[in-house]
Amino acid sequence: MTNDQAVREVLLQQDEEYRRLSMQHQSYETRLRELTGHLYPSGDDELEKVRLKKMKLQVKDQMEGILRRHLTPRLVVNSATAES
Repeated sequence: MTNDQAVREVLLQQDEEYRRLSMQHQSYETRLRELTGHLYPSGDDELEKVRLKKMKLQVKDQMEGILRRHLTPRLVVNSATAES
């Protein structure tokens, strides 16, 4: 497991906002799979897929922002230790 994965696991357990965003991301993914499974998608289905993809990406960006905030201090500490 990489450091990023380990931090994601901790965030899922301890950070309410990250957990909420993760659940929202999964909800969008589930709905996208449902829409993709339609043999003859309607125009509304196609519009919803585009909208869901954008919202899913937006949520992922927010999750990555939280992850970066938790990783950045460690990187600064690690680089300072390496310079010593």
